[in-house]
Amino acid sequence: MTPLKEKLLRRIAATGPMTLADYMQSCLLDPEHGYYTTRDPFGRTGDFITAPEISQMFGELIGLALAQSWLDQGAPSPFTLAEAGPGRGTLMADILRATRAVPGFHAAARITLIEASPTLRDIQRTALADYDVTWIDTAADLPDAPLWFIANEFFDALPIRQFQRAGDGWAERVVTAQGEALTFALAAPQPYPALDHRLADTREGDVVETCAPALPIAATLGAKIAEHGGAALIVDYGGWHSLGDTFQALTAHEPVDPLAAPGQADLTAHVDFERLAQAAAPARAAPLTPQGVFLERLGITARAQALATQLRDDALASHIAAHRRLTHPEEMGTLFHILALTPPDAPMVPGTADPGRAAE
Repeated sequence: MTPLKEKLLRRIAATGPMTLADYMQSCLLDPEHGYYTTRDPFGRTGDFITAPEISQMFGELIGLALAQSWLDQGAPSPFTLAEAGPGRGTLMADILRATRAVPGFHAAARITLIEASPTLRDIQRTALADYDVTWIDTAADLPDAPLWFIANEFFDALPIRQFQRAGDGWAERVVTAQGEALTFALAAPQPYPALDHRLADTREGDVVETCAPALPIAATLGAKIAEHGGAALIVDYGGWHSLGDTFQALTAHEPVDPLAAPGQADLTAHVDFERLAQAAAPARAAPLTPQGVFLERLGITARAQALATQLRDDALASHIAAHRRLTHPEEMGTLFHILALTPPDAPMVPGTADPGRAAE
């Protein structure tokens, strides 16, 4: 039994079942035993691998898209270049390398990382040792200034709650104890006014997920971008309208029981991009764009071909596989999507669709 499991069992014995959000928060960020606070989970030797770890091309194209957006809005100086949940710092390092030749971009950028994990802050500090970086705890700490923002696989790790439709009410799915085992249970059904709008598109037994921490973050981004200028790129898996149970756990790149070993597995859920876009008003949201479409619009195939000329044998095969993994519809190409936010009167971020067009 893990130390965190013992801690959670004691908590449940003392105060009763806990919401799924409380369970996720404890598992991921417990100061002593939390998944993110005690380890580096990223990369091929970790529990999961993110797009920046798969290929440098991802971060390069993200960086150039942000830099072009900055130029399109008049190259304001200074501006905040921020990333939420920056992992090992790989994405920001690739962004900065790709934008070195953009006149004035680095001189104007105030690099800011939103990171709660002391362990990961240390790793990021090493990866970005050549740059002046500021760390903050939450998006609410972002300065009032033009903001160019990236979040890759950040929102999926924010704690969610789950509600199962029961007549005109909802039974919340909670975590409780059965002996020394953690298990799921349903609380007594009751009305939830915040979910009244979901009564029209759900049936008896359907599961709806909510992510309360995501909405104020999106609201903060939208308000700063609309008032001061800038753009946000939110990259994650999920869809435009949430429905169903998407809660999952990964260990060593394989799905596992999310209740079996608290603090030892990554816990995530699909992102409801519709709710993020609504919360981000008055910033303008582009139509949701599949990751593969976004990267192809930015020229990833041409970049892949250029890099391939310098590679041979296993390195070339790995490079080809990385391009496929990032873009192919059967891999990350359609599983991941990009939500782009800009001021209402500003050009859209390159690679995203014009608001007058449907996403491909």
